Amino acid sequence: MTTQPSGGTGAKHSRRGRLTSRLRRRILAYRAIDFLSTHVPHDPDPVPGPDLGEECLLLVHIRQVVGEVQYRICVPCSQGVITDLVIHDRFRSTGLGTRALSHLRSRHPGLAWHSTLHQRGTRDLLRRMRIPALTQAARCPHVGPALLDRSTAGVAPTAG
Repeated sequence: MTTQPSGGTGAKHSRRGRLTSRLRRRILAYRAIDFLSTHVPHDPDPVPGPDLGEECLLLVHIRQVVGEVQYRICVPCSQGVITDLVIHDRFRSTGLGTRALSHLRSRHPGLAWHSTLHQRGTRDLLRRMRIPALTQAARCPHVGPALLDRSTAGVAPTAG
């Protein structure tokens, strides 16, 4: 008497489909990623005020950094500015970016978040998370003009 495999028509160790591998990566991104926060001090400014050094949220998977979010916080103005967002290619489209930004919001409640990022992938993520781009009007006076100038340095002018 011969029995048929119960799972499907393929071989026992056949390749899984794209949907299954994507689901496995999403589960991995939610179960096995740790968040570590670090503070990167800034160069001393001649203007006294709050310490506005870069903060960095590292996304770690088994002793390997698979992503990072760099940001600045101004407590007197209740503003946070995301200055960089990098996620390893293996973890793209797994919800890890959404999870990292949600972690930032829960870690620093009550802040109005803005971003200096203009790349397509990060722009879409920030739009979904309702984090607007940093403009001259929304800029905190403590951050300084260097942050806003740096945000527009890598953007090509649009033809109009």
